[in-house]
Amino acid sequence: MLSKCGRMSRRKGCFMESLFCCPVCGGALTRRKGRYLCAAGHSFDIAREGYVNLLPANQQHSKAPGDDREMAAARTRFLEGGWYGPLREKLCRLIEELASDRPALLDAGCGEGWYTQAMAETACAKGGRTAGVDLSKPAVKKAARRCAAGEFAVGTLYHLPAADETVDLLVNCFSPLAAEEFARVVKPEGKFLYVVPGPRHLWELKEAVYERPYENEERREEYPGFRYLDVVPVECRFTLPDTRTIQDLFRMTPYYWKSPKAGAARLAELERLTVTGQFRIHVMERTGK
Repeated sequence: MLSKCGRMSRRKGCFMESLFCCPVCGGALTRRKGRYLCAAGHSFDIAREGYVNLLPANQQHSKAPGDDREMAAARTRFLEGGWYGPLREKLCRLIEELASDRPALLDAGCGEGWYTQAMAETACAKGGRTAGVDLSKPAVKKAARRCAAGEFAVGTLYHLPAADETVDLLVNCFSPLAAEEFARVVKPEGKFLYVVPGPRHLWELKEAVYERPYENEERREEYPGFRYLDVVPVECRFTLPDTRTIQDLFRMTPYYWKSPKAGAARLAELERLTVTGQFRIHVMERTGK
C-alpha cells in the first residue's frame, strides 16, 4: 500500500522536480514518462521498480558494484525486524527539528530504503521531497519499491548525481564518507547527519567472533565545509531469536569479511544472542563559502 505521501506524488506526476542531475553534463534532470531527461538531451530510462541508473561506466569499477542480491536480502530481513528502530526514530525526530519548510533531503548510501522510507514521510509532512543514492542496484531496487514518496538512483557517493548546493539535509548512515562531495551538494546552513557505530556497538557479537574484541574508536573529526552542532547518542539492546537473524546481522557488518574462520563458526552455532546497538549521530551544518 502506498503512503499518503506516495499517493500524492503519483497524482501530481511524480517527481517532475527532481533532485538528480545528469551524470554526463551536470544539467538538471526532469522526470518524464518512463525516463529522466536533461536539456542537453541525455536520457536515462526508469526501471519498472521505479529507480534510475545514473552510474556512468567510467565510475563503475566492477560489473556488479556494491552489495549483491543476497547481502541486500539479509539486510532487508534484519532491518524489517525493527531491531534498529530507535535509530530510525531518532533520525526522524532530528529531521523534524532541523529541516526547514519544503526540505530537499538526500539519503547518501540509502541501501534498501528502510531508513529512507521513514525519513521521506517526515520530509513530506513539511512539504519536502526525498532522494536516495546507492552503489548497489539490488538495494536500490528494494528502496524504490519500498518508498513511493522518494526517487532513487544507482550512483556513487564520490560523484553524487546532484547539483551544487541543492540539498537541505543530507543523511549518511553506515555508508562510505565522501565529505568533500557532501559539502558540494549541501546548501549553506544545510544539515548533515552522519551515523557511525558507538564504541561498544554489537559488542556481544564481537565477543563471539573474536578472542580479544576491541572497542570502536570514538572521535569527533572536523570536515571541511561543515561545523559541528551536536553528537547524538542512541542505544538499545535486543535479543535475536534465531540463527538466521544473527547471520543476517553478521552479514551487514565489516566483521563478516575479516573475521577468523573459528570465530565465524562459533557465531554460526548460536541460536539466540542479546546484542547492544550503540550509535552516534554526528549533526553538522554546512558553513557559508
